[in-house]
Amino acid sequence: MPSFKIGCQTYSWEMLGAEWRGTPERILDAIAAAGYAGVEFSNNMIGKFFEHPGQFEKELEKRGLACAAFAYARDGFTDPRQFEEDLAGVEKALRFTAHFGVPLCLGGPSSPSRENAGEKITQALSFYQEVSRRAEGRDVLLAIHPHSHHTSLVITAEEYEHLLGAIEPLGIGFNPDTGHILRSGQNLMACLRRYRSQIRHVHIKDVDASGVWVPLGKGVTPLGEILSWLEETGYNGWVVIEEESDAVRPDPAQAIAANRRTLQAMRY
Repeated sequence: MPSFKIGCQTYSWEMLGAEWRGTPERILDAIAAAGYAGVEFSNNMIGKFFEHPGQFEKELEKRGLACAAFAYARDGFTDPRQFEEDLAGVEKALRFTAHFGVPLCLGGPSSPSRENAGEKITQALSFYQEVSRRAEGRDVLLAIHPHSHHTSLVITAEEYEHLLGAIEPLGIGFNPDTGHILRSGQNLMACLRRYRSQIRHVHIKDVDASGVWVPLGKGVTPLGEILSWLEETGYNGWVVIEEESDAVRPDPAQAIAANRRTLQAMRY
């Protein structure tokens, strides 16, 4: 048995936007049926359970699932005008994750424009510092999840170094996402190895050589190398699989189930 557990992220449904008219319960049904051990919801998908983690726990128990983590993101935490709203939402997220004792994964700094990027990252760091302060005394691990979408302010190896170096003294860890690291043009394994001591939670998704999302095992993500390395280094947290390829649009449940079968074929 691997040292870590395999979970599923709910972005496969979130990315459908208004096309998805289902419920969190339906998502849980699909993830349980696919054979995952746990689930990671975001504030955009948790719905009525955001303020009622006890009710969510009951739904998980019905399906034999665990809460792997919770993801909280809004507009990149770089706009001072949104600071209080960002904090109001993160208070709910802290209460939710404290109920389960799981990581709270915060989105990386982002903005529609890279103009004044330094000031924007400083603003995001102020937000992360306040979240760290509010997390004190609660059973919550914090981690930052940089991404590679066009709004991201943290893409290059140098930008990762600046961000991860700044959050380490705050007691905030790293939530690497293999797909985003590859799309950023970095050496994936070098990035993971460099920041291994800060890794609190792991996302895996696949991408082809041109940066297009593809189903797990169909792209350039070195799945076997990553999973073996995590085991060798004693990682015992969650490995959460994400699916953002076009395979989601016909049926997200089938897409995430195919990914689980890929891992099972690898004995994970």
